[in-house]
Amino acid sequence: MFARGAAVALVQPQWGQVRNMATLKDITRRLKSIKNIQKITKSMKMVSAAKYARAERELKPARVYGIGALSLYEKAEIKAPEDKKKHLLIGVSSDRGLCGAIHTSIAKTLKNEITNLSNAGKEVMVVGVGDKIRGLLQRTHGNYFLLTFKEVGRRPPSFGDASAIALELLNSGYEFDEGSVIYNRFRSVISYKTDEKPIFSFETVAGSESLSIYDDIDADVLRNYQEFTLANILYYSLKESTTSEQSARMTAMDNASKNASEMIDKLTLTFNRTRQAVITKELIEIISGAAAL
Repeated sequence: MFARGAAVALVQPQWGQVRNMATLKDITRRLKSIKNIQKITKSMKMVSAAKYARAERELKPARVYGIGALSLYEKAEIKAPEDKKKHLLIGVSSDRGLCGAIHTSIAKTLKNEITNLSNAGKEVMVVGVGDKIRGLLQRTHGNYFLLTFKEVGRRPPSFGDASAIALELLNSGYEFDEGSVIYNRFRSVISYKTDEKPIFSFETVAGSESLSIYDDIDADVLRNYQEFTLANILYYSLKESTTSEQSARMTAMDNASKNASEMIDKLTLTFNRTRQAVITKELIEIISGAAAL
């Protein structure tokens, strides 16, 4: 009886030691993984900072395209008639994530616009620029998609990219009356705003009553100008969205690095306390054994 009890007494400290060692191994493994993640987030922050600096430099001249393209609409007060039913929505995002709520804000605005226009009795179609928009809306609003464009955001957008999107849209065969380009407008490094710009079809522009203030505008000139205006607005929207995305990704990676530092500090403290407890317990066992002898 005494021998069996003594065996149990000798085994119990070993169980506690194994359990503590497993805990230390788990903490060490978590510390290593979080430190590796922190290295990745810091690297992504540096890359995003460089891309953001370039995007911000290219945004200033690109804004001239957007302001100039919309001047005709504003001066001529072009509006689509109330009986026109076809409305086109173009959502501008990209293929890359890890940038906060950049893509979610575009998807939310598109959902609200689809609901409001559908309730008003209008036919709505959506063009998604960037794979993230398609992924966010495919399950609930997949039947509204007319076109989707991928490989957006991997390189800085150019006017050639905007022209290719505009040409594909014009050759799709969908005759819309008016539409909106929904994008993220850059405000500062830590701020952006989801905005939209109007677009109109050739028939809507040609049928405007206020267009008579411009003399000698034939159909070919007006059609060429309309196609060029669509490409300009898309180019402007792509530049604004790219700058907003890079600034948001830089901020998100900075926050992720700070959160990783806090987790590393907490886990290091827990690791030191656990290791000290194991050492203290082993010392107590050694001293108790020595005293028993």
